[in-house]
Amino acid sequence: MRLLHTSDWHLGQALHTIERHYEHQRFLDWLLDTIEAEQADALLVAGDIFDNANPSSASQKQLYRFLQRASERVPHLNLVVVGGNHDSPGRLEAPGPLLAAHGTRVIGAVQRNADGAPDIESLVLPLTGADGAVHAWCLAVPFLRPGDVPRQPAASGAGADADAAADPYLAGIALLYRQALALALARRQPGQAIVAMGHCHMIDGQMSADSERRIVIGGTEMLPAGIFDPAIAYAALGHLHLAQAVGKQHHIRYSGSPIPLSFAEVGYRHQILRIDLDGEAVREIAPILVPRAVPLLRVPARPAPIAQVLDELAALDLPPVPAEEQPLLEVRVRLDAPEPGLRARIEAALDGKPVRLAKIETSSAARGTAPDAEVMTLDRLEQLKPDDIFRQLYRQRFGNEAPSEQLSAFAELMLP
Repeated sequence: MRLLHTSDWHLGQALHTIERHYEHQRFLDWLLDTIEAEQADALLVAGDIFDNANPSSASQKQLYRFLQRASERVPHLNLVVVGGNHDSPGRLEAPGPLLAAHGTRVIGAVQRNADGAPDIESLVLPLTGADGAVHAWCLAVPFLRPGDVPRQPAASGAGADADAAADPYLAGIALLYRQALALALARRQPGQAIVAMGHCHMIDGQMSADSERRIVIGGTEMLPAGIFDPAIAYAALGHLHLAQAVGKQHHIRYSGSPIPLSFAEVGYRHQILRIDLDGEAVREIAPILVPRAVPLLRVPARPAPIAQVLDELAALDLPPVPAEEQPLLEVRVRLDAPEPGLRARIEAALDGKPVRLAKIETSSAARGTAPDAEVMTLDRLEQLKPDDIFRQLYRQRFGNEAPSEQLSAFAELMLP
C-alpha cells in the first residue's frame, strides 16, 4: 500500500498582506498530478488546512474543489484530513457527511460519547487498497486541546509515558493514543499495518522562527517520541513547517509545509512524503520535492547599511513574469539612526522591477547594556520625564545619543 503524507497547507495565508492563493493553487494542482502519477492509495493531511479559524470562501472552495477532483481522478483514494491548531474543528467537519460520500474522512476534533468519554471509534479508520480490501488502519488524531483528552492521575504512568506522567494534559494525550491503538490492534488482521496521525510539537522538533504558533503557552505541550508505540509503522505529523524526522525515529515524520510561510523558511526543501507499506511494516519512506511556484528573496543576504542595500536592489536583474509569479521580497536594512524616508527610497530603487515588496526588516548595531548600567527602580522610573525615556530608547536602539533635531521634534510632539 502507498501513502502520501502532507500537512500545513495554510490555505488563505497572506505574507505581509500579499495573498498566496496562486501559490497554493499551483501546489494543489501539482499534488493532484502526483497522487495520480504515484498511484497512491491514501493521502494523509495532518492539520492546519486553513491559515485561520475563519477562512475565506475562496480558500474553502479551493479545498473542496481539490478534494472533489482527487476523488474523481483516483476513485479508490483514501483521503484522511485531521484538524490543526489553526483550524476551526466545526467549520472543517461541517461538510463531513457530503465529503464522506466521496471518500474523504475529516476529523476536526475528538467527539464525545453519551457518557462524556472520547469517542475512540471515530478516530480509528480503515485504509483500503484498489482491490477494496483493508490494508491498514489509521489513528486519525487531530490537534488535541486540553479539554479533548481523557483524564488519568498525573502521578501515574510508566515506560513510554514516563515523561508525560507529570502533566495531566500530556498523560491524557498518551492515554488517547494508547486507547486508539488498542482498538486498531483488536480490529486488524495479519498483514495489516497501523499508521498514526497527529498535529503536535514533538520534543526536539525544529520550529520556524516566524510562522509557527505556539500550541500551548509554556511549552509543556512538547511530546516524547514514546507516545507512538512500536506497533505503529508510521506516524504522519503536522505543525512544524520544516520537513524532519523526530529524533532518531525515522518512521515518525513531519512532512513540513508545501510552500514557505515566512521568509525564515526560504531555505527549506518543501516536500511531501511517500510511504510504502509492506504488510505490517514500512518498506520505504521517500521525499517528493514540491516545485516552488513563486521565489522568495531576501536582499541583502544579511542586514546591511542603506547605501549597500540600495545598490543591491538597483542591481537586481529579474526576468519579466506575470504579476502573480513575481518574487516576494524582504529587504533587510541595518540602521544607525532613524531613516524617515526609508520605504520611499527602497520603492524608488525597485521601480519597474518585476518583484513584490513584502517586508522591510530593520535592525541596528546597537551595543548591549553596559554591565554597570543603573538598575531602574520604581522610584527612579517615577522621576523620569518623557524626553529621558526617549533618550534611553534611542540609545538602546541605535547605540548612540539622540541628535538634537530628533530631541526637538520629540519636544514638539509633547507640547499640549
